[in-house]
Amino acid sequence: MKKISTFALSAFVIFTSQLTFAADVKLGDLQIKDAWVRASVPGQTNGAGYLEISNKSTQSDRLISASSASAKKVELHTVITENGVAKMREIKSIEVPAKGSVKLSPSNFHIMFIQLNAPFMHGVSVPVTLKFEKSGDVNVDFVVQPSTYNPTGSSSTPGNHGAKMSH
Repeated sequence: MKKISTFALSAFVIFTSQLTFAADVKLGDLQIKDAWVRASVPGQTNGAGYLEISNKSTQSDRLISASSASAKKVELHTVITENGVAKMREIKSIEVPAKGSVKLSPSNFHIMFIQLNAPFMHGVSVPVTLKFEKSGDVNVDFVVQPSTYNPTGSSSTPGNHGAKMSH
C-alpha cells in the first residue's frame, strides 16, 4: 500500500509541476483568475480560452469583447444543444452578476480564437485584451496548458451555469 501511495504522489507532483498558472488580474471591482487555453494539436487552427470573473460590485457588468494578436479573429461563444447535438454560437456579451461570478469553461461560455497566427505552445502565454461594458479594458495573459488539460470542476455538459447571455 505504501508503494502505491508513494507512486501516486510522485505522479501527481510530476504532473502538477508541468502546469503553469496565470496570475490573478484586478480591474476595479472585477477579478479575473485562472485564464488558460489548451496547447494546439497538429493541424488545429482555432483555440478556446477559459477563465473565471468575479464581481464584488453591487452592479452587474458585461464582458462585451476580447481581442488578441494571436488570432485573426476573437469572439465570445457559448455552447447550446439542439436536437442532442452541442453547437458553438457567437454571443454579444457575457454578464458578470453583481456580487457574483461567471466561469468560462469547456462546454460552456468561452473565448474563441479563430485562425490562430501560430499554434498555442504549452508553457507560454497568450496575451488577450478583455473589454467590459462598465469597467473598461484589461490585459490578461492566458497560460497555455497541455492539450489534454481538463481542470477539476470543468463542466462536461453544455450550459450557462446561471449566467445570462445576450445574442
